[in-house]
Amino acid sequence: MLKVYLNRNEEENVLNGFPWIYNNEVHHFEGPIENGKVCSVYTLDSIFVAYGFFNIHSKIMIRILTLHEEDCINQAFFKKRIEYAIAHRKTLNWQATRLIFSEADFLPGLVVDQYGPYLSVQFMCLGMELIKKDIVDILIEVTHCKGIYERSDMPVREKEGLPQVKGFLYQSFDPRVEIEENGIHFIVDLENGQKTGYFLDQKLNRDMVRLYVKDKEVLDCFSNVGGFALHACKYGARHVDACDISNKACEDILLNAKRNGFTNLNVICTDVFDYLRSDKMHNKYDVIILDPPAFTKDKTTIKKAYKGYKEINLQALKWIKSGGYLLTFSCSQHMTAPLFFEMIKEAAHDAKRQVQFLDFRIQAPDHPALLDSQEQFYLKCLVLRVQ
Repeated sequence: MLKVYLNRNEEENVLNGFPWIYNNEVHHFEGPIENGKVCSVYTLDSIFVAYGFFNIHSKIMIRILTLHEEDCINQAFFKKRIEYAIAHRKTLNWQATRLIFSEADFLPGLVVDQYGPYLSVQFMCLGMELIKKDIVDILIEVTHCKGIYERSDMPVREKEGLPQVKGFLYQSFDPRVEIEENGIHFIVDLENGQKTGYFLDQKLNRDMVRLYVKDKEVLDCFSNVGGFALHACKYGARHVDACDISNKACEDILLNAKRNGFTNLNVICTDVFDYLRSDKMHNKYDVIILDPPAFTKDKTTIKKAYKGYKEINLQALKWIKSGGYLLTFSCSQHMTAPLFFEMIKEAAHDAKRQVQFLDFRIQAPDHPALLDSQEQFYLKCLVLRVQ
């Protein structure tokens, strides 16, 4: 096994729970370099630190598996980790849920989402890619799923020297599956939908709209397949406009609305930025929901992303009715909570509106985060009331 020795004191973050070791933190190696295989990590004074997946071609050179030297990294090890992750999700008792959330579940580079009897999986690092068959076998045994679809079609794989791929890993089935969330039925496209098919991390936040939408005029921006819009319909909104630029997303919104018998919904297929700037916004809505995609996945472009977040929030704040509610989100890890608050303050000032802060929320508990890894604390929600 390759032995990796760290620069002086670089082990402290790892011992405190940080899940990665970067290439500039490594002092030297001893032994054969095998990318994707497990290595052992030591301090410069030869004290054991951890075992982890090694990849010399990645900026994240080592992804931590365990801090315990006595652990044997084999199939039984990964089965135990998978069972540990799933045990938490069983307490939630959700039909559609994230079963495994990569480093946050001590399984670096592996994401597994459950949609009823089917699983959608992502293998994001070389180490997990090399043991894919073992992981699939364990998932079949532990979950008794009817099928597994792979959605490893994300750019992050290229940083690990891997191609983007997707397809069936276990059984063939119709990848458009039906799920139920908070009593609402959705068709989820595991093959071509966003991420692994659906944004599961917003489950509780979507249900939260029941507090604000009854008998209200509601606008759901960046609606995707209508998650927030359909919840607003369920919880008694007088009328809901769902806005998204994607033709496919708009078709899915209408399909899901019809499936649930909601008739108080209208779909606006256009650029959200353009719609928010249009005169159609003027004092029309009592509730506006802003749930955009991540405007940045790189800290070097945070200034541009900040402007984008500010623009949509500024326009919403300008035209929302007095006494109206703004539910605004960011799913970018680089848009930190303090930065998000600062952006909202600037937008409110520029819109010349007085704003009350009512609630702050994060991702659902099937998307945990390690205390020492802010990268996993990514979803932020502010609920505001506008005078």
